[in-house]
Amino acid sequence: MSGLRERMGRLRGSGGGNADRGTTDAGGQAMPDPSALGDGKSDVPGAGTGPGTDEARKVRQAAEQSLGPEWERLGVKLVRSEAGEFLLRRIVYPPSFRHGTHRLAELSETAGHLAAFHPGETVEAEQILFLDLETTGLGVGTGNVPFMVGIAYWRQDGFTVEQALIRHPAEEYAMLFYLRELFESFRYLATYNGRTFDWPVVQNRLILNGYRNRMWEPLHLDFLHPARSIWRNTLPSCKLSRVEEERLGIVREDDVPGSLAPQLYFQFLADGNPLTVEGVFRHNETDMLSLACLAVRFGYLLAGDGGSGLPLPEEGEELVRTGLWLERMGRAENAEAMFAAAERSGRIDSGALLLLAARDKKAGNWQRAVLLWQKAIHCESRLGTTFYEAYTELAMYYEHKAKNIELALHYTKEALELALSHPLAGKRNPKRRAELDALRKRLDRLHRKNGKLAPGADGKGAGAALQGGA
Repeated sequence: MSGLRERMGRLRGSGGGNADRGTTDAGGQAMPDPSALGDGKSDVPGAGTGPGTDEARKVRQAAEQSLGPEWERLGVKLVRSEAGEFLLRRIVYPPSFRHGTHRLAELSETAGHLAAFHPGETVEAEQILFLDLETTGLGVGTGNVPFMVGIAYWRQDGFTVEQALIRHPAEEYAMLFYLRELFESFRYLATYNGRTFDWPVVQNRLILNGYRNRMWEPLHLDFLHPARSIWRNTLPSCKLSRVEEERLGIVREDDVPGSLAPQLYFQFLADGNPLTVEGVFRHNETDMLSLACLAVRFGYLLAGDGGSGLPLPEEGEELVRTGLWLERMGRAENAEAMFAAAERSGRIDSGALLLLAARDKKAGNWQRAVLLWQKAIHCESRLGTTFYEAYTELAMYYEHKAKNIELALHYTKEALELALSHPLAGKRNPKRRAELDALRKRLDRLHRKNGKLAPGADGKGAGAALQGGA
């Protein structure tokens, strides 16, 4: 215990224990230039600048001290206030800065359309706070500590990224004091899965540090949900790094995976070397810039600028899923444009047709839904096998709507045969087994409705006979 107290004392007194080190690391290599972390200007503005309440400005007016050349090269300063100390890195990107396919200035041009996330509200770029955490673990429990909090916001002079880092748990109180006052300058919180992870983690830490009163209640702009709605089947993953590479033209070089951030932080706690967390700063900074570009992308889609402000998707299913998302967001006219583009593309497959048919089924447009299901059974999926879901939908339609038992029997048999020939049919997959059981029960019921003796009249039923021992 005494060793821990001594270490905490050294950390408080020396700003991490690195101020007296030289400009090279232990291996004699030159320290990196701060521009290696990003193309913006490393800057910690003086008193009275940036957003915030009066209390937040007081924090900004507090003494900001240099921590020595190693931290200085990273653009990191020590922030000291009545609440304590923590480290802060601030970078200001000019509006003309391009991150992938978008310029940051486009945020001010498209932010207003993000009001579709909260009908009846208005959105301005200056009202949005972007947030991304690097934490010691997973989950939102009390044991998960955000050791680095990245925030970003737009002002006319550029896009500012701030990254707060704690060198030990005792600095968390001061970091949260600073952030808590800053939060109140914004109305919207933009994140990637922040509604269920980042923001609950911050709330827990505020409560645990005694900040129970005057809790900020932002309106969320969580971009994970539209990303999944649009790209769930057309991208290998909806992780931010995959979305930005495949759809935003952003390529990360020498990036530290987010999964390694906790390990690097614990190593930093042990060695106190700023170079240990250099990659974590870079990773978090790129996340913040990518969040801004996602806001631009969804703003363009909601504005109806697909095909002009940004290129249309190439895959029919992505066009359809984009249209369905726009429809849910109250942009019916923009959605119809996406559906029309999907039909014109010539690249519409069974998955896209089934999505459109489900939309018509929900609306009661049965004639068009049947036509789309019939089209779907003639398409091939990515695995080269026909989607049996279309046969199942046609079977239900002819049984319950058209009252044509013969056709219902025909489509149910086709569906069951295709389901049994599916590559996953033999797997012990609960969902697949449930689908097969439902088709067998439907076939038995239809045979009884048709007044004919089903194959397997010995009690096994038509479905079991068709299964053939599968």
